Amino acid sequence: MAFKERQITFDNRSHQITNINVWTPDSQWLVYDVRPDGTSFTGLTIEKIHVDNGQIEVVHLAGEGAHVGVVTVSQKDPVRYAFIHGPEKPDAQWQYDFHHRRGVTVSEERPNVAVNIDAMDITPPYTAGALRGGTHVHVFSPDGSRLSFTYNDHVMHELDPARDLRNVAVAVPLKPVISAKKHPREYDGSYFSVVVSQTTEHPRPGSDDINRAYEEGWVGQRGYLKDNGQWQRWALAFIGDTRNENGEKIPEIYLVDLPESDDDYAVAGNYPLAGTETTLPAPPAGVAQRRLTFTHANRWPGIVNLPRHWLRTSPDGSKICFLMKDDNGIVQLWFISPNGGEPKQLTDGNAGVQSAFSWDSRGRFIACVCDNSVVLCDSQNGEIRRLTQRTEEAPCADAIVISPDDRYVAFMRDVEGYRQVFVVETGID
Repeated sequence: MAFKERQITFDNRSHQITNINVWTPDSQWLVYDVRPDGTSFTGLTIEKIHVDNGQIEVVHLAGEGAHVGVVTVSQKDPVRYAFIHGPEKPDAQWQYDFHHRRGVTVSEERPNVAVNIDAMDITPPYTAGALRGGTHVHVFSPDGSRLSFTYNDHVMHELDPARDLRNVAVAVPLKPVISAKKHPREYDGSYFSVVVSQTTEHPRPGSDDINRAYEEGWVGQRGYLKDNGQWQRWALAFIGDTRNENGEKIPEIYLVDLPESDDDYAVAGNYPLAGTETTLPAPPAGVAQRRLTFTHANRWPGIVNLPRHWLRTSPDGSKICFLMKDDNGIVQLWFISPNGGEPKQLTDGNAGVQSAFSWDSRGRFIACVCDNSVVLCDSQNGEIRRLTQRTEEAPCADAIVISPDDRYVAFMRDVEGYRQVFVVETGID
């Protein structure tokens, strides 16, 4: 077959795409940040490039010593860009960190005007709907109405860094949240934000307890069908770190069913939404967390953390896809129903899956890196079709993202010291 790989960016700096929603809804533009590398959060701009003519536009330019990165795009009009914004005027007491960052949106109509997603309030009494720290990888729901992200807590970090557990949170369009601003680093948010995962500092060995929730994904374009025949409109799947009987970390898949009404997010459960001086913010009353995988007895237990990947579901919500080792220790694509049951192995190759992945719009194909090539995997039978030639160095593992029209896969390669963005045609009819 003819491989139609094409380099998109060429300038002497690195370009980083996120693992999902990097295409504008019309499949014409790709968005990226300009971090020197994946771990150095020092980029000043969020940019987009036209995949056909190479035109580059700056979506946002950070100021006052702040940095920006990890951008995603809403897939419904109006087009909005969401990304991490570091603190302005950083100083010795307050600089960029997991617990010192916020999400912002910029709309197509008002370029360079950043609007806070999450409010922050770190002085008691804390404010319901505000968070108390840093948020990361902000992903719009498929309908563009709300966002999910991971969260780290400043208040707990100050008390004891070991108590700053990573959690999954959501921002819903219930109402803007105004912080009392009793601390100079507090700020307002345009959404009502709540933690939806439940973690504990010391998981009981062999239990469903987790001390970290991360790499979440929205379930389906419009949720999923429950075993009882009811439709669950909103849900998130994520990875949670359990402990086996020997106290070893075993990542497993969890799911939270979320309330359908935005008003229900403001209803506290057994613990305060906003947290206390000694406890993390807690999920709303209507949030139910369930464990889906039970791999402790496997020969190679746990969902793999390397390659790093995010849980991604088929458009109809029936399959949550993830990476796990088979009995031979080779990383394969698997999926499980949001209703639970036994995981099903999709791929069966000797090369193993080497990257994050994405689904096409119809739920037929999954794009990933395998055998140092970008490939399409048929989700019905696991067959692999190579899209790029095998290269000595594999494409970057961070992001392999199919365009909304299914025409292209966007990915990255390291070229002469810089990370560059590429596309390849899928050949999907």
